[in-house]
Amino acid sequence: MRHTVFRRWMAAEFGAVRAEMLAQDHVFSSLGGRTVDEALEAGMQPKEVWAAVCEAFEVPKERR
Repeated sequence: MRHTVFRRWMAAEFGAVRAEMLAQDHVFSSLGGRTVDEALEAGMQPKEVWAAVCEAFEVPKERR
């Protein structure tokens, strides 16, 4: 998954503004205590980060 696809899925699921806020501010224990942006900057794969977001926010399986 590319970063652009990841951002598109985040915006589709949470809305553009909320997705950006989540990426910057929400700390995920499953990402090692990082935010989405920090995890991506640290080199984690977007697919792995998306899975963590989906798990934390209980995104239905058909949209994962």
